[in-house]
Amino acid sequence: MRFPKTRRVRQILFGLLLAGATAYGQADPSTEVSALKGLSLEQLMNAEVTSVSRSPQALFDAPAAIQVITSDDIAGSGATSIPEALRLATNLEVAQENSHDWAISARGFDAALANKLLVLVDGRAVYTPLYGGVLWNVQDYLLADVDRVEVISGPAGTQWGANAVNGVINIDTKSSRDTQGLLVSEAGAGSVLEDQSAVRYGGMAGPDVSYRVYGEYTQRGSEVLPDGQSAGDTVAMARGGFRVDAAPAPDTTLTLQGDAYHGTDYESVGDEGLEGQNVLGRWTRNFDGDSQMTLLTYFDRTWLSLPLAASPASPPYYSGFPASALVDNLETYDIDFQDRIGNGAPRQLVWGLSYRFTRESDSDQNIVQFEPGTQDQSLVTAFAEEQVALGRTAHLTAGTKVEHNGYTGWELEPSLRAEWNFAPGQMAWAAVSRAVRTPARYDRDLVLPTGLENPPPPYQFPEYYLTGSHQLGDETELAYELGWRAQLAPAWSVAVSSYYNTYDHLESTAATPTTLTYPYPLPVVFENGLKADTYGAEISSEYQVTAAWRLRAGYDQLHERVYSASGYTDTTGGRLLTADPRNQWFARTSFVWGGKLRLDADWRWIDHLAIVPSPTSGPTVGIVPAYQEADARISWMMRPGLELSVTGQSLLHSSHLEYGYSDSLNEQIRRNIFAQAEWKY
Repeated sequence: MRFPKTRRVRQILFGLLLAGATAYGQADPSTEVSALKGLSLEQLMNAEVTSVSRSPQALFDAPAAIQVITSDDIAGSGATSIPEALRLATNLEVAQENSHDWAISARGFDAALANKLLVLVDGRAVYTPLYGGVLWNVQDYLLADVDRVEVISGPAGTQWGANAVNGVINIDTKSSRDTQGLLVSEAGAGSVLEDQSAVRYGGMAGPDVSYRVYGEYTQRGSEVLPDGQSAGDTVAMARGGFRVDAAPAPDTTLTLQGDAYHGTDYESVGDEGLEGQNVLGRWTRNFDGDSQMTLLTYFDRTWLSLPLAASPASPPYYSGFPASALVDNLETYDIDFQDRIGNGAPRQLVWGLSYRFTRESDSDQNIVQFEPGTQDQSLVTAFAEEQVALGRTAHLTAGTKVEHNGYTGWELEPSLRAEWNFAPGQMAWAAVSRAVRTPARYDRDLVLPTGLENPPPPYQFPEYYLTGSHQLGDETELAYELGWRAQLAPAWSVAVSSYYNTYDHLESTAATPTTLTYPYPLPVVFENGLKADTYGAEISSEYQVTAAWRLRAGYDQLHERVYSASGYTDTTGGRLLTADPRNQWFARTSFVWGGKLRLDADWRWIDHLAIVPSPTSGPTVGIVPAYQEADARISWMMRPGLELSVTGQSLLHSSHLEYGYSDSLNEQIRRNIFAQAEWKY
C-alpha cells in the first residue's frame, strides 16, 4: 500500500521554515558559530568513548582501532541516513546496492548477507536472527539527534558477544536535555532524495525531567539500470519516536525512549513491507565518582514482508509456482546489567550479565520455507574485564565473555589488550582476541518447501534446493592486532592499526547426493568447511590547518585467503564470503568562512570487487570495477537558528556501480543533488 501524498505536511513545514526566516530565533549566535566549527583535535582526542571497554575512556587512550563520527561530521556531510553517514568512517567498507540496500562491513567478508559486524543503537542490538546481519533499509534515525557514532574495526566479542567478529558500530543519540526547542527540517527536490521532512520538539516536564518527540518522512526515487532505464525501486518510510531523561537524585539518571517506523520498498517483483517498534529503558547509578551500575532493558519488534517472483511452468524441471512473499515477524526481549568498579587508576573491573529472548515466525513459505515455522531462542551471557596499571605509562586489560545460545551451546570469547604511552602524545597498543559468529535461522532452519518434488534449474530459483543444516556450528576467529595513535602536534593526529586474523569453521556450501537424478540439481547444504586468513592495515590522519579549516585522510589495505578445510569442498571455491576491495583511499575537507558559510567535501577511491552471486552459482565471479566518487555540501547560516544548504552526492558520475555484477540487471547509483532548510527555535 503506497503512502498518501504529503503535500499538506510539506506546506506546514515550509510555513514553519518561513516563520523562522522572518523572526529572530532564541539561539545564541556564538553558539551557532561554535557548532559549525565542531571539536578541535585536542578536544576530539579527549572525548569519551564507551565501545572499547564498555566504560568511559578518552579516545586517545582506547587500545583499539576506533574512529568517532561526531554530530558535526554528520551535519557537514549532508548525510540523510545512517548508512550514508557511515561513509565518514574510513575503517569501514560501505557499498550501496540499490536505493534501499547496503553492504557494510569491516576488515572483509562484506558479502550480500554480511554477518560479522555488530550494530547497536543506544545499547540495543539491531541485527536480525534471520541471517545474522543488519537490515540497513530500516536502521535509521533523525540524524540531528545522533550524538556520535563509534566505529571499531576488529573483534569485540569480550565486550559485546557473538557476531562482533570484524567490528562494532555503536550509535549514541543525544540526551533530550541537549535537544530543547523546536527543529524543523525540509530536504528534497533532488534527483534521488525527493523528500525528507522532519519535526522535533524538546521541552522540560520538570526541573530534572527533559523530553523530546520527533517525526520524519523520507521518500527516495529509484536508481537506474546500466541502460539508463529506471530500476523501479523507490522508497517511502515514516518514523517517529520519543525520549525522556530524568535525574531523580544527584547520582542517578533514568532514560525511557522508543521509536516506530512503517515503510515500503517498491520493487519490480512486488512491494517490500517494513514495520517496527521498540521501547528502551536505562537506569544508571554512580557511586563515589569512580564506580557505576547500569541496568538496560528493551523490547523490539520488527515485521518484514519480502516479495518473491512467480516462476513460470517449465517441464520437465518443475510445474511453476505463484508469486509469494516471505513474512518474517521478530520479537526481542532483552535485559542487561553492568557494574563498573574503579576508574582505571590504578585498576578497574567491569562485569555484567544479560539475557535475551527472541521469537521469530515465518509464514507464507511457498518458495522459501523454514522449519520450525516459529523459533524461540534464548541467549544468556556473562562477561568480566579487568584493567590494571603497569607503572605510570602502561595498562593491561584482560577479560572474557561466556555465552550460551540455543543452536550451539556454550562459547568463550576472551581477549588480552595492552597499551603503552611511551612518549608524550603517543600511545601504542596490542591485542589478541577470540570471537565467534553463531548460526542464524537461514543457516540452520532453511528447508525445501513442502510439496516440492522437482527443484528448478539453479539459474532460476536457488532457494529451492539450498538447505540449512542442524549440524552447522559456530564460525571462529583468532585476531592479532597492533596499533599506534599519536597527536604529533596540537593540529595534527595520526592513527595506524594492523591486524592478522585466522578464521576456522567458516560457512561453506556443498552438494549432497540424494535420490534425485539428472536433470534435477542436487540439493546444496551449509557446512563448516572453510578456513581463511586475512591481514591488512588502516591509516587515518587529521590536520587542523586553521581554526576554521580541517583536513582528513585515510587508507585501508586488505588481503584475504579463503580455502577449504581438509576433507571439505565448497561449491563457490571459497568466494561466496568475500566481496571486498583490497585498497581504499579517502580524503575530506571542512572549511568555515566568516562563521556563516561552510563547505564540506569528501573523495573516495574504492578498489574493484569480486562477487559470487549465490551459493549455487559455482565458481562464477562478477567484477565491480574500481571507482572514485566525491560528495560535497555548502551551507549558509542565514540567521541564528536558520541554515540553508545544498548537497551533492556521487558528483563524479551520472551513475556508477558499487555492488553486484557489471551486467544489464544490476543497479547503478545515481548522482543526487538536493537542497535542505533547517530551522531551530
